[in-house]
Amino acid sequence: MIDRDRFPVDPWRLVEKSFDVDDAGVTETLFAVGNGYLGLRGNHPEGRFAHEHGTFINGFHETFPIRHAEQAYGFAEVGQTIVNAPDAKVMRVYVDDEPLSLDVADVREYERVLDFRDGVLRRHILWMTPSGKEVRIEFERLVSFEEKHLSVMSVEVTVLNADAPVTISCQMINRQDGEDVYGGMAPTRRAKAAFDPRKAERIHERVLQPQEYWQDDTRAALSYRVTESGMSLAVISDHLVETGNEYSARSLIEPDIAKNVFRVQAKAGVPVKVTKLVSYHTSRGVPARELIDRCRRTLDRALGEGVDAIRARQRAWLDGFWERSDVRIGGHDDLQQATRWCLFQLAQAAARADGQGVPAKGMTGSGYSGHYFWDTEIYVLPFLAYTTPLWARNALRMRYLMLPAARRRAFQLNEAGALFPWRTINGEEASAYYAAGTAQYHINADVSFALAKYVRATGDDEFLHREGVDIAVETARLWATLGFWRSSDGVADANEAGEGEVFHIHGVTGPDEYTTVVNDNLFTNVMARFNLRFAARTVREMAELDGEVYRQMVDRLALEPGEPEAWDRAAEAMHIPFSPSLGIHPQDHVFLEREVWDLENTPADKRPLLLHFHPLVIYRYQVLKQADVVLALFLQGNHFSPEDKLADFEYYDPLTTGDSTLSAVVQSILAAEVGYQDLALDYFRQSIFVDLADLHHNASDGVHVASAGGVWTALVSGFGGMRDHFGELSFDPRLPAAWPSLEFTLHWHGTPLTVTVTRDELHVKAGEGDPVGFSVRGVGYVVGAGEEVVVALDGQGPVIPGRPTLRTLGEARREDGSLLSASVPTVTSTIPIIVADSETAAHD
Repeated sequence: MIDRDRFPVDPWRLVEKSFDVDDAGVTETLFAVGNGYLGLRGNHPEGRFAHEHGTFINGFHETFPIRHAEQAYGFAEVGQTIVNAPDAKVMRVYVDDEPLSLDVADVREYERVLDFRDGVLRRHILWMTPSGKEVRIEFERLVSFEEKHLSVMSVEVTVLNADAPVTISCQMINRQDGEDVYGGMAPTRRAKAAFDPRKAERIHERVLQPQEYWQDDTRAALSYRVTESGMSLAVISDHLVETGNEYSARSLIEPDIAKNVFRVQAKAGVPVKVTKLVSYHTSRGVPARELIDRCRRTLDRALGEGVDAIRARQRAWLDGFWERSDVRIGGHDDLQQATRWCLFQLAQAAARADGQGVPAKGMTGSGYSGHYFWDTEIYVLPFLAYTTPLWARNALRMRYLMLPAARRRAFQLNEAGALFPWRTINGEEASAYYAAGTAQYHINADVSFALAKYVRATGDDEFLHREGVDIAVETARLWATLGFWRSSDGVADANEAGEGEVFHIHGVTGPDEYTTVVNDNLFTNVMARFNLRFAARTVREMAELDGEVYRQMVDRLALEPGEPEAWDRAAEAMHIPFSPSLGIHPQDHVFLEREVWDLENTPADKRPLLLHFHPLVIYRYQVLKQADVVLALFLQGNHFSPEDKLADFEYYDPLTTGDSTLSAVVQSILAAEVGYQDLALDYFRQSIFVDLADLHHNASDGVHVASAGGVWTALVSGFGGMRDHFGELSFDPRLPAAWPSLEFTLHWHGTPLTVTVTRDELHVKAGEGDPVGFSVRGVGYVVGAGEEVVVALDGQGPVIPGRPTLRTLGEARREDGSLLSASVPTVTSTIPIIVADSETAAHD
């Protein structure tokens, strides 16, 4: 899976032992550094042969008109895409005027390391120049978590065996609107030109309009206004030179490039070190000149503090992060390394988002155009809520701030309340394909679910009552008008009680994008039911607890007295599809009427399906891009019996392609719960190595942040067995047979809990805070501050060998009596084509 000679196992570091230009895109992603606001791809400082010279700032985007081949009312009209900010990573080294270029250099020693403990990217090189000079080059780069607008990088050059002229050329380049003369792409980037909807849009007009630019001694400034979105950006770099050698400095400034060049007469063994401090500031309305002033202040403060102090604060910040967030897997350093890399990516994606969203790729690449999706709420926010609640609150405030745009979108689609966009940066819907985009109404319930999870984990009723309730109410209002009532005609069309009128939701798409615009998608209905109940309960609790805050909310939202009762009534009557003949929950009203796609016999070169089959081909089949019903079984597991979960998992698992990186983590969790424990571990390994081993062949576009968040959930909820249904903390562990132990930390209402699972026991130790109640397999316990509760475990749950296959369908029949059978769609390239022979053709 991973070349361990090149990438050896190290529990706290990602280490690369040799350079390879052919996978530059992947390693640029793996070695990226960021803080949630600013992200720098792991480009080498020489600035050559990059898959993508990436410098990304959360929310910094351009807009463009979406050109539909055939327009219709309500289609998204304005697209958004992340903008590549000016690249300040370039620090080129010349010895005897010979440039270091890794693709041709005689490199005797090479090591690149990303250390999760201090957040520093380091690279060591021993270079033999064509003239025989041995040159040691040490490079470092960090993006500060404490100072979100600051990056610090340095290069130290030592000619070991001779005197030689050394030049270090530090540059800032606007790569969004053009490359420098050395900006050629890596071979992997040049080779890939095929269609892929997961990649970012390309804008061919000029995006960054130059504003103020200047140089002052070793300090250089560039600033821009984005052409259509109107956003502004400023970047300033400053340089410190440390050497016992004589040197001189030169500079150049143009609208799209700034150079600070240091020429050194290096003596043998006497190093020269250049440290570059860079500050970025952006805004949606502030002039570039003011942003330049902010950059100045950031750099003045950093220089006053000193680089050593900045590094020390970075280490202290990460010490705190790991104390809150680390998950320890006993006896498996390879999994430990991968786990910590994933958790570190979550910090880099969310820590300083500070009210922006968490993009699907963080700030590590331009994949998915820098958009925010529902992935954040379902896959990332649980980690944030249970380890660093402030980050979760900030992510939820982003949704609160998007409510005005969400209200406009709901009105445009003839609904009440608010409808959050499926993909966005600025709050407006940016998906040009409504069937797999806007139709995913479930995002409303996902946001409310995340809000409820945060409040349950933290007890932050103040946020809920002041801002969160607006999300809950407005999303519930949408379900109340989107759904409709129909009289029950029997069990097949009944509510939970199997009687009375039934509430349906039609014309929606669930998480599975291989099945679109359907009626009564189970995931959507189950999550909408939760959303409606949560909103009604929140409103009633506010009325009981704080009359003044409640009255303010009623006035602000124009809440009618009968609305909460109407939401409760719709929730109780929500249609939950079920097939008595198959004993499973259909994914939607007609899902079982489709033919079954035989994934086991689908050629590997036809995966992922979305790149090889027209959507209409895929839509005709029972085949899933990602877990849909199975995700509902996890998120709302308290509403399904163990028998339901097993039957549903066994039916849907063989139909799930895993073409989405969001799928394997959920399949791992449910597999562990229902008893497929070896399969759970297999899915977990797919999740944890999805980027590190480039399993989906698109890690070059950026980190799969939601999958990284799902890794934490798979560990804590899958193998640790943690659930928080009804706001009650519970555990039912499923420790893999080959793992001696699993340890993680949770924060429940401000009290840190260290949970350790072994084969025979579960330990819960509480830090400072209020006592915490929890249950283990139905038995209640309470742990106080400084105390430890030890619970004996009788095994690790049921064990079912192997994995479900289509063969388990056997003689299964649909409700109409027809037999279920599996097949593979005809691949057009295999259809024989009759060609006239040459003699006949000559006469035609």
